[in-house]
Amino acid sequence: MTDVLGLGDAYDATLGRIRGQGGEKARLGMAALMWISHSERPLKANELCHALGVRIGSADLDAGNVPSIGTLLTCCQGLIAVDKEVSTVRLIHFTVQEYLRAHAKLFGSAHSTIAETCLSYLNSQQVKALWTGPSSGVGSAPFLEYLSLYWGVHAKRQLSEYAKLLALKLFDDYNDHISTEILLKVWGLKHLYSKFGKPYLFSGLHCASFFGIVEIVAGLVQMEGCDVNQEDCIGNTPLLFAAKYGNEVVVETLLGRDDISPDIPDMFRRTPLFCAVMNGHEGVVKILLGRDDVDPNESDVGGWTPLLHAAWNGHEGVVKILLARDDVDPNESGVGSWTPLLCAARKGHEGVVRALLGRDDIDPNKSEIDGETPLWHASSRRHEGVVKILLGRDDVDTNKSDIDGQTLLWHAAWNGHEGVVKILLGRDDVDLNKPGIGGQTPLWGAAANGHEGVVKVLLGRDDVDPNKSYIEGGTPLSCAAANGHEGVVKILLGRDDVDHPNKSDIDGETPLWHAAWNGHEGVVKVLLGQGDVNPHKPDYNGQTPLSRAAANGHDGVVKILLARDDVPNTSDVDGETPLWGAAENGHKEIVKILRGRDHVNPDKPDN
Repeated sequence: MTDVLGLGDAYDATLGRIRGQGGEKARLGMAALMWISHSERPLKANELCHALGVRIGSADLDAGNVPSIGTLLTCCQGLIAVDKEVSTVRLIHFTVQEYLRAHAKLFGSAHSTIAETCLSYLNSQQVKALWTGPSSGVGSAPFLEYLSLYWGVHAKRQLSEYAKLLALKLFDDYNDHISTEILLKVWGLKHLYSKFGKPYLFSGLHCASFFGIVEIVAGLVQMEGCDVNQEDCIGNTPLLFAAKYGNEVVVETLLGRDDISPDIPDMFRRTPLFCAVMNGHEGVVKILLGRDDVDPNESDVGGWTPLLHAAWNGHEGVVKILLARDDVDPNESGVGSWTPLLCAARKGHEGVVRALLGRDDIDPNKSEIDGETPLWHASSRRHEGVVKILLGRDDVDTNKSDIDGQTLLWHAAWNGHEGVVKILLGRDDVDLNKPGIGGQTPLWGAAANGHEGVVKVLLGRDDVDPNKSYIEGGTPLSCAAANGHEGVVKILLGRDDVDHPNKSDIDGETPLWHAAWNGHEGVVKVLLGQGDVNPHKPDYNGQTPLSRAAANGHDGVVKILLARDDVPNTSDVDGETPLWGAAENGHKEIVKILRGRDHVNPDKPDN
């Protein structure tokens, strides 16, 4: 890229000027570029300055060696800048980074040098004197956080013999070193450790395994007295850390010890295999399962097995590795009766679902405690790909209900999952009129929630019952009207086999009555557009659409109804007229509208 832009020659010239400064300026300029281009995160200005003030191998930190940021800016000849808002140092353009990467030999063994610098800083008398507590004095060592977190990353990439010696020196008293506290805090472990108090019991072998520094792990395990199974205060062994972070060679190195116990769990009963599975580290999983003393079915405190976690997290490769073993049960469930197939279907992991269904002993209909099957979970969450895969099996039950009596189709229709509805209806064995508890059919649910697309799909089937009501007598049309779903009302009224809109439910309430009650003006207009609709048909209490609209303050609906010449001023069973109801509820505008009608008796009392 730099050559394409014609910047390569310019950067060559600038580096020539940096070197041409000679002496300390040249050293500082090149060292600053090395740190900025190889750091694991952007460095703050004071961090970079302190990094360049370290003398590798020195037991003391000399403040006099720390250059100012102004000096570094000058020494780098304009190739670096400081972002004032965040106080970080950066290269002036991304092409500078590309140029430096393309010329890796400029800095020799950069990561090794950085690791040696970090470890020299950590081994200094000043840092060792810092204690781990609320007033630890970390502020006096601004470079401490970066090197505590990343020295191992640099050492893993490039490790010199001297860096190895410095690391072993650090590990002499690593459990009580302040950098340990910083590492554990930032990596989210300290909050667990703090419950148990000190010491953390976090050894140098723990640390090297955590970072995955093979050479240091190999050296430590050969030392006399090395406890390869040492647990920290929450049960983490070096092997568990190596497995958790996918450090395969470290895992193999640790397993090379005859006295290794590969199944020691942490406080959550998670073994090294369990941790590797959770994080999708296929290589580590293969290594651990190659041993006879590793249990692939050991569950954690929640009762979840490695296979359950792999399925939940979508680690397809790990799932296949586990399923290749005859001693792994694909139907084994955890707390709540969750199976691996349920987990994968719920999360939409198509590859994992296919892998699980590849086992002859899989039960595709095994449900959890609420009666919800893998197909149910995939359907309710719109995982259409998983639905198609499951429906490709003849032994999948498409009409199985959950504990509430609701089928897959019912849920898909209720939630408006049009694509899933279409897929389900592609099966001949789906009962599209099967109701849930309360007698609500899939069409009823789609209509009640205004899912026009689903309503059209369901009505496209010859065997659908467009008038089937739930136990209180509400049809899809009346529910759509009550909820103001004008589009659904129009679709249903377009069917010849839909009951006449004058038909009442068990309380005598018509679709128009419901629409007027809830103030849905658009639906009222659509229903009144049907020439033979009775606009004043009362319910069993004698309450008409007009009386309900007036009592509830829906002046727009009142005006629409009064535009009809055949709307009377009738009373309900209690003798209450629309005018009485509007006045009783303080709807002054509606009172005015009603009093303006010739046929309204303003003095008619209730019973």
